[in-house]
Amino acid sequence: MSEPRPSDRHDASDSDDAFADIVDEATQRDPDLAVIEAGSRTLRTRSGPPQGQAVPARPADPEVDRALREVEQELAGRWGETKLEPSVTRIAALMDVLGEPQRAYPSIHITGTNGKTSTARMIEALLGAFDLRTGRYTSPHVQSITERISLDGAPMDPERFVETYRDIQPYVELVDSRQPYRLSFFEVLTAMAYAAFADAPVDVAVVEVGMGGSWDATNVIDAPVAVITPISLDHTDRLGATPAEIAGEKAGIIKQDATVVLAQQPVDAAQVMLKKAVEVDATVAREGMEFGVVSREVAVGGQLLTLRGLGGEYEEVFLPLYGAHQAHNAVVALCAVEAFFGVGAERPGPLDPDTVRAAFASVISPGRLEVVRSSPTVVLDAAHNPAGARATADGITESFGFSRLIGVVGVSEDKDVKGLLEAFEPIFAEIVVTQNSTPRAMDADALAAVAVEVFGDERVQVEPRLDDALEAAITLAEEEAEYSGAGVLVTGSVITVGEARLLLGRR
Repeated sequence: MSEPRPSDRHDASDSDDAFADIVDEATQRDPDLAVIEAGSRTLRTRSGPPQGQAVPARPADPEVDRALREVEQELAGRWGETKLEPSVTRIAALMDVLGEPQRAYPSIHITGTNGKTSTARMIEALLGAFDLRTGRYTSPHVQSITERISLDGAPMDPERFVETYRDIQPYVELVDSRQPYRLSFFEVLTAMAYAAFADAPVDVAVVEVGMGGSWDATNVIDAPVAVITPISLDHTDRLGATPAEIAGEKAGIIKQDATVVLAQQPVDAAQVMLKKAVEVDATVAREGMEFGVVSREVAVGGQLLTLRGLGGEYEEVFLPLYGAHQAHNAVVALCAVEAFFGVGAERPGPLDPDTVRAAFASVISPGRLEVVRSSPTVVLDAAHNPAGARATADGITESFGFSRLIGVVGVSEDKDVKGLLEAFEPIFAEIVVTQNSTPRAMDADALAAVAVEVFGDERVQVEPRLDDALEAAITLAEEEAEYSGAGVLVTGSVITVGEARLLLGRR
């Protein structure tokens, strides 16, 4: 295991500011790696696509950039997403003084352990293809906080993001003054999303929970469709130590007379969900029973699917995402949209197949088995728990066929790190451990100690700085003759992937 070099990384609660420090340092050390242009905060990379083009990392208008940073700093001063007081009391009070904006439109509510964001993006694409105006709320963000709130498939404009925050700020402060605890970062963002969707206005909101379900801040909506993606162990200190216990929390989004779209689940988790559905007279559609993936085959740039929905089969559906897990996310999304339109209940037959095909062909999911560079190929994936890592490893093996794969891994310290590394061990020839810019990041040396247990000393290299880790991994991959069959996978955290994405020149 190589010795770590001293790091002069700056920790900060504002991850964008912290990452800006990293990029600035990288520029000083290697001017060809990245160029930051004052004011517009743009980044150019030496080797990653798009080659030689400027990629905006911040709003181009300096005044908007300044205003967005101020809002981010104010939000960062609140409880972070990992500090919770399990209750919807504060967010409900805020919704009350805002006039209940979340009731101005119907919603599709999504919980689960893995696949929530990709499924939300697919649902959004399908609804948009049927000419509905959509709002999408997901977390965490990959690169910019504005990604969390999307309108019509695009992240909220930074200026509008700032305006939305300033509009609700007096009401936030009013609720703060009346509660034992101030509203959290996530609660305020949730309120912003619901207010923005009402103001747009949207025809339907696609809402991903932050954590759990019953006491999650998003759970002040009464969604007619509740989606439960696969449940596995994550956040066990807050949600429970078994899939059944975790399912009990996540079942809180199932409301009276709703339709529940249930992805494949562990048996004990499924039993909990079905019991809750019976209690509230909800209708349940189960993957593998009422709907499912009929067939799938690897295709150039993704996969070709036949999906069985509530209204019938949809053939020759091209999905430009990799991995069997994304095929299952796709059929869950399809069923959710069918349920929203009443397919299988009020109306017979499938949705228009051509519209469904066009929608799925347009889907993107940044940081989910995303190729961002070639020669050697660099893939980004935000897997951060063992179940997600196993799905990613299977997807890499099936779709890429690397003869030699180098891992770049940076994780949060509250995760099942050993379980995640064990899932990746069979596919990594070597691993470069690193850390991202957030205070939650696990120290690179501590991560290395766990990695040595899993991989052995000779397969582990330590590079505390992410730019150094990327360079080291690419160098190791290039040792393969003429780059043939070699690749790099950057993984372990959404934040790690987002920062790597920016360093490699992706929007």
